[in-house]
Amino acid sequence: MPRAGAPRTGTAARPGTTGRRPAPRTTSAPRTRTPGAVRAWGRRLAVLAGTTLALTTVLAALAQPPTEAGQVPGSSDALGQAQATAATLADATSRYRSALAAATAFDTQAQQARDAGAAARAAVATDRAAVGAYAAAAYRRSAQERWPLAQLSLTTPGTTTDVLHATGLAERLSDEQAAQVARAGTAAVHAATYTDTARAAETAAADARRTAAGVLLEVRELVAALDPAVSARWAGLGTSPAATAQQGRNAAALADWQGYLGQLATGGITPPPAADLTDPTDLPSGLAPLRDASGAPVAGVASTFVAGRTLTVLPAETVAAVSAAFSQLGKPYLADQSGPDGYGCGGLTSTAWTAAGVGLGSGLAEQWAAGTPVPVGQLQVGDLVFSTDARDGLDDVGLYLGGTSVLSASADRWQVAVRDVTDLSTAVRVTVPVATPTDPPVTGTGAATCGATSAPGTAAQPVPPAWGGLANGQIPRDQLCPVGKGQRLRCDAAAAYTAMSAAYAATFGSPLCITDSYRSLDAQVDAHHRKPAITAVPGTSNHGWGLAVDLCGGVNVFGTTQTAWMQANAAHYGWVHPDWAQADGRNPEPWHWEYGHLIS
Repeated sequence: MPRAGAPRTGTAARPGTTGRRPAPRTTSAPRTRTPGAVRAWGRRLAVLAGTTLALTTVLAALAQPPTEAGQVPGSSDALGQAQATAATLADATSRYRSALAAATAFDTQAQQARDAGAAARAAVATDRAAVGAYAAAAYRRSAQERWPLAQLSLTTPGTTTDVLHATGLAERLSDEQAAQVARAGTAAVHAATYTDTARAAETAAADARRTAAGVLLEVRELVAALDPAVSARWAGLGTSPAATAQQGRNAAALADWQGYLGQLATGGITPPPAADLTDPTDLPSGLAPLRDASGAPVAGVASTFVAGRTLTVLPAETVAAVSAAFSQLGKPYLADQSGPDGYGCGGLTSTAWTAAGVGLGSGLAEQWAAGTPVPVGQLQVGDLVFSTDARDGLDDVGLYLGGTSVLSASADRWQVAVRDVTDLSTAVRVTVPVATPTDPPVTGTGAATCGATSAPGTAAQPVPPAWGGLANGQIPRDQLCPVGKGQRLRCDAAAAYTAMSAAYAATFGSPLCITDSYRSLDAQVDAHHRKPAITAVPGTSNHGWGLAVDLCGGVNVFGTTQTAWMQANAAHYGWVHPDWAQADGRNPEPWHWEYGHLIS
């Protein structure tokens, strides 16, 4: 967390700023809040906070000046505002994504119409060319060829058959010419219609994007007015449990973050918008550049003095994004999801930053391109830190918290949690505009696994399959993640399976075929009763830990190309074909695969 005395906080503030709140900012283009936007947010907050939170109270809270030094809003007041803020921003995130989805759909319609219009214009050109060729040929024909009936003669009745045949050919050519003319006219009408349709869809897409941009603007205005004490309560709204050790780690990081926000509140500091901090040489009054260990200024943040100590000042958007992410602690890891019930790694960072008014997609490459690369020595809380893989490229992402800690929805934690990252060299800051997106430092051909490829155990040192203090076959459904209709696995295994299935589909055109995954104790009893020779004793199957799958679609037969693909690629995703299940094993099962090297 940014705190006094941390190595990153660098030099002191400008002379004369010690111990006082930043003065009102003066810029060449001062930021103004439109009354309509404030009223709109006020209405949403009032409804979502409940009938006990009157509209006038919410508007007053949004319009109040920064908290005076030493004054923190009452806990119940801050909690109510935090709950209303969280609900309002969740609604805004949904509206933003709906607008983007509509824009994408209209883009697709426009492209389809453009393609159809191009095909229609090509048909027009073909038919017009045919008609032109016919006209040119007709011009070159003799009068007898153009009007065969003129050659009929009572004196030479023997030629009648030939004349009638030639007349029929001429009429057929005329009919074909007329049909081509008609087709050309119809195609021209269709081409014009498709052009109009494409233009209408393009306009609708632009309108949807303007709507999305408007939502982000409203969000930025809201978070710019949030008191740090409210943000602190917002960050603590998460109620999802974690394992004991992880719970302690999460709680310590949350306490650090809330402590930082408390320092801001005590110092009477309301974090300024990111736009006011992009240029270290032009900062709001009362703030000084933050400098790294070499003395270089750090873009996107600032520093000030509070009670005689240097304090990092993060942008309002960063405070909101980190608080939003903390509020999701303990939510389950769900591959490729962006909430609210669970998250993939990119889904969490996308949702957190969108709730701060910075629209990010959930794709890791897209998130990388949205920010300015940050060297390790200038990392600040809220920066996006990526993990990489030689095969997959960008493979995981989280919000930097300081030290070596990140907050992420990584598969290896099975839920939103605080974890350590040893390599911090791949990071971007999304609050600092990027003139030209940089290419990712590594690229790969595989799908991102959100850190799921480090499967448990090794061939030399297999590990026990038990986890989470749970019992085999008695794992609650919400502790497992879906991998197909009716199929669930432990969440890190599910992430790895999902990535492996995507790679499989790239080769074979369809995802992996799965018949079994997690198996409850009752299901194990039933299976053992029906197939005692090939099933484990109930309560001992690795299916009961959500760490095994049975596959079909060719993988269930030795010697197929599908089985060969699994043998060549599954290990990269952490999936293992145990010795006992191989062709020369004690119980050959080509269909059975396990996540990691597990003790049988």
